[in-house]
Amino acid sequence: MHFDAIGRVPGDPILGLMDLYAQDANPHKFDLGVGVYKDDQGLTPIPPSVKLAEQRLVDQQTTKTYIGGHGDAAFGQLISELVLGADSALLHGRRAGATQTPGGTGALRLSADFIAANLPGRGVWLSNPTWPIHETIFAKAGLKVSHYPYVGADNRLDVAAMLATLATVPEGDVVLLHACCHNPTGFDLSHDDWRQVLQIVRERHLLPLIDFAYQGFGDGLEQDAWAVRLFAAELPEVLITSSCSKNFGLYRDRVGALIVCAADAEKLTDVRSQLANVARNLWSTPPDHGAAVVATILGDAQLKQQWSAEVEAMRGRIAQLRSGLVEALAPHGLSERFAHIGVQRGMFSYTGLSAEQVKQLREKHSVYMVSSGRANVAGIDATRLALLAEAIADVCN
Repeated sequence: MHFDAIGRVPGDPILGLMDLYAQDANPHKFDLGVGVYKDDQGLTPIPPSVKLAEQRLVDQQTTKTYIGGHGDAAFGQLISELVLGADSALLHGRRAGATQTPGGTGALRLSADFIAANLPGRGVWLSNPTWPIHETIFAKAGLKVSHYPYVGADNRLDVAAMLATLATVPEGDVVLLHACCHNPTGFDLSHDDWRQVLQIVRERHLLPLIDFAYQGFGDGLEQDAWAVRLFAAELPEVLITSSCSKNFGLYRDRVGALIVCAADAEKLTDVRSQLANVARNLWSTPPDHGAAVVATILGDAQLKQQWSAEVEAMRGRIAQLRSGLVEALAPHGLSERFAHIGVQRGMFSYTGLSAEQVKQLREKHSVYMVSSGRANVAGIDATRLALLAEAIADVCN
């Protein structure tokens, strides 16, 4: 038979955690594995601004025909302004443009295939650690994947080691950087760190690919864009992947973009023609609904203001959960050991727990997180911080 020799691929470990969590009958269980924002009721809500925009679309949309290869033009312009700034010289000079993609993951795959087809021989450098799908996306595109240090064995950001390795990267290679809320560690570079990275990128003629999946979840919508805008202003060419999954709550509507910054408008047109060609053979045209929602919100001053407040509320809740967990660990003598949780940004924390401790947390206390010790802080129930701290203390002492 045709399929007899086909084997079975092991399931995704995070999706496997979802299954284990669902099967766990413990009413006090914690889901800290899956990377989605959750509210105080443990739900991943639809922001009210999104519901209002969706209703407007129901009332006003007149067609469901295809949108172009680059996606919805209004979405592309508005997401570019959100990322680069409404007053961006690149946008005014037609040096930057967005290609709509199915989520941030789609933007990464589009960038990978674009690099493979148009920049032959270029390797891609990822942080160690990084989001596991980064590894497979670029490898599947046939690119050589290498790594630069990011977090050391002591679970601390190691900027010196990062810079030392970047200084040896072959000229012309691509370096993937996390704009904010580093996944999976939660450790972010300071402004001074970013300037040093920029200097090396410039000196070695590297192409920066900046993954911007969590705008608004670190220090704020504008603040989180600081490094992206610095690189776009200082370098002639930059690739940026943007995701609307987290900050708009549009996870399963798959809304993202690959933003290209080029030396001039003519070269941008060349690059965008290649991106449209690559996208044609990946998904033909992107889905419209989520992008139309984003464009509706960002294009309406009142809706945008409401959405900005909703993002700030999510960011504030995550920050409170971080500080609250550190405080809850204090009676167990663990506040200093886990002080880094309060310093990190975004949804994720590289806790420093070992694979064995993670296993014990799951088996003894129904606390679910990935084996690397990465925890989704946004999945914590604020009313049960003391219970979670007790469980952590039990496996650490």
